[in-house]
Amino acid sequence: MRNRLKALWPRGLFGRAALILIVPVIAIQLVVSSAFIQRHYEDVTRQMVQGLERPLNLLIARGTTDPAGAMALASDLGLTMAQPAAQPIPQADSHVWWDISARFVIAGLHQFVPDVLAVDLATNRREVHLWVQTDAGPVSFLIQRARLSASNPHQLLVLMLFTSILMTLVAFVFLRNQLRPIARLARAAEAFGKGQTMDYRPRGAQEIRAAGTAFLDMRNRIERQIEQRTMMLSGVSHDLRTPLTRLRLGLSLLPQDDDVTALQRDVGDMQRMVDEFLAFARGDAMEEPAKTNLADLARRAVEDAMRLGQPVRLGEVRGDGMVSIRPMAIRRALDNLIANAVRFATDVQVSLVMTDRSMRLSVDDNGPGIPKHQRDEALQPFSRLDAARDPNRGGGAGLGLTIAADVARSHGGTLRLGDSDLGGLRAEIVLAR
Repeated sequence: MRNRLKALWPRGLFGRAALILIVPVIAIQLVVSSAFIQRHYEDVTRQMVQGLERPLNLLIARGTTDPAGAMALASDLGLTMAQPAAQPIPQADSHVWWDISARFVIAGLHQFVPDVLAVDLATNRREVHLWVQTDAGPVSFLIQRARLSASNPHQLLVLMLFTSILMTLVAFVFLRNQLRPIARLARAAEAFGKGQTMDYRPRGAQEIRAAGTAFLDMRNRIERQIEQRTMMLSGVSHDLRTPLTRLRLGLSLLPQDDDVTALQRDVGDMQRMVDEFLAFARGDAMEEPAKTNLADLARRAVEDAMRLGQPVRLGEVRGDGMVSIRPMAIRRALDNLIANAVRFATDVQVSLVMTDRSMRLSVDDNGPGIPKHQRDEALQPFSRLDAARDPNRGGGAGLGLTIAADVARSHGGTLRLGDSDLGGLRAEIVLAR
């Protein structure tokens, strides 16, 4: 039961606030309407019907002995009396279904006037046609409806309903204006989570302005830290590459033998690990988002891998169109996934599925895969799950999956590891569109 109610509860803040606003209004309407109907329609109508009890009973009693005098007295009292009844007597009481006070009028006549045969309020809603059984036979009365129930009693309900609708609309406009700054703050935070800087200025209530100002301060601090880290790593990159270049040059001048070849291989591994580390540490902070055809990017990555002789092929490509991404970062993440796959597999497939709401870039292989209990560990920096991934044995630095996961997170997405249809690992970059 709780889950069913939770499913009916609006998910958005505007819907929830509107529901909180509407429910009390409806509750007040029901309470006031029920009290009004009880007091006005029932009690007042009963009192007005009871006020005609004595005149009607007097006319009925006098009509038994003096019909002509009774009809003259009825005319003086503002009633129309016919003896015997001028029209056929209905089989049952009648009234229109939307006439709220009609049933109270009928109930009051049956209560205060003896031997009522039928009451008709459907033929003419401004008149009450009453048939009564007397000792002299059936008698009919024609009574103005205004003498038995209040005139236009629905006006109060209509006025109350109209006022409630008007005030609800005013409240909706006010509520929308209050929630608009929150939605703008959410969009700015979402864009920053995807690596985009959206123009934002705090507005709205004092609490919302405080939250917006705190967000801007946080965004500025993060951007400054990223900028400082990037500048620092630019210097580190130069400092590390220079001695490695001198080592490679010095080894190339030595007589070539097995020891020198091994040293050159070690220097190459060091260069590769430094490049991977710098790529991970630098991230994609310096690249601006751009409209890119993701399908073309995937095709070029596969073609480049095939030119290097790698067992890579292009699988399903569903959907097309330009999307806002950092193309170099996505390409680097895809290249890392392909490089990881070809290191352990003989068949690698790259697929792309684009929908209206998401993009899934998948790399499947037929390798040994990664056990489920080690997949979270595989995404950690410098994680090597077995000896095959040891850099001293041709493995990487343990940053390929981490770089891909970092790129996916910077785009507001995620990197998922699962089982591939080819029998190995599936690495899937999932991005919101």
